[in-house]
Amino acid sequence: MKIYSELELDALRELANIGSGTAATALSQMLARSIDVSVPTALALPLAEAVETVGDAELVVTGVVLPVFGGLEGLTVLLFEEHDANRICELLGVEPGSEFAISALAEIGNILCSSYLGAIVSMTGLSIEPGPPQTACDMLGAIVASVLAVGAASTDIALLLDSDIRIEGEESSFTFMLVPSAAGVAELLARLGLGA
Repeated sequence: MKIYSELELDALRELANIGSGTAATALSQMLARSIDVSVPTALALPLAEAVETVGDAELVVTGVVLPVFGGLEGLTVLLFEEHDANRICELLGVEPGSEFAISALAEIGNILCSSYLGAIVSMTGLSIEPGPPQTACDMLGAIVASVLAVGAASTDIALLLDSDIRIEGEESSFTFMLVPSAAGVAELLARLGLGA
């Protein structure tokens, strides 16, 4: 596995920073509330380590998965712990755990993932299209095993972005993972002028 330099990680963090700002604006409009998404911590890790970094395999999470097509293929995954998912549903006026909650979280995931992908497009010029979101509520280990393992068969690398979100001063958090195809990270860095 390639070890990423601080300069390369800084470039990936900058992508995340731009994506966070776009995500905050989109969420603020959707929720009609003041939103602040913090600058995420960016890590490039083996897939197994990325999962361990997110949390315990038995932690119940809601995962929103979007496939990515075009110049960068792979998966984006947004993970909410149960209390954070419930809080966002409440802010949307949706009963947590209901059928409408799953749909609402899928839309939130769609907005956030698309924001991060939009940052990648604006900084790299890559042509990227997200697919429709799929949502699952299960233990973290089960989601990763059943969803990520299938889509990430060609790579063992995950870009992990931990984010804190403040909605009118109240804190929630989520984890964003980009699991690119084998050549995906190299292509991203090359487009940012950091190719080998």
